[in-house]
Amino acid sequence: MSFRRLEVPGLVLVEAKSFKDGRGCFTEVFRESQFMENGIRARFVQDNHSHSVKGVLRGLHYQLNPGAQAKFVFVTRGEVFDVAVDIRRNSRTYGRWVGETLSAENRRGMYVPEGFAHGFCVLSEEADVIYKVTREYAPGLGRGIRWDDRELGIAWPVKYPILSERDSSLPLLRDAENNFQFAETTGVKPA
Repeated sequence: MSFRRLEVPGLVLVEAKSFKDGRGCFTEVFRESQFMENGIRARFVQDNHSHSVKGVLRGLHYQLNPGAQAKFVFVTRGEVFDVAVDIRRNSRTYGRWVGETLSAENRRGMYVPEGFAHGFCVLSEEADVIYKVTREYAPGLGRGIRWDDRELGIAWPVKYPILSERDSSLPLLRDAENNFQFAETTGVKPA
């Protein structure tokens, strides 16, 4: 695996190697020791699977402290545009977003630490997304930010996404409940 730190501190793009032969392919998408060697000290406790069709946009989601989650997101089928937004107050990159195309073909995954809102939109006809999280789902702590918040200016590759009722009524970042401070750890140690 290769690990590349992205322009917002804490976010890491992980690219797995795939071994192909006449039967198909094999890809190792997570190995704790390699993550730790590359500064990601996250302990994952739950795996989630999402299946969506083209144009679906999920997010931007996060859980408040004490249930904040770091995530490792990867795609097993199809292609998505994956986005993480820094919502750590007092961070010099507060409100900045990073977007990466993740697909079953490119074998890329993104590590998203605590203190970031996360979402994705589906670019292919269908997509299966797996994300490992460091804390179990806590419905009372779940929050989100509107996907089309103009102050964020996210360049989503879909103009009229398919949204859940919940996601279509999320608040703007400036109005969203948020208890993250920049001093909190991202789970990523400097290389």
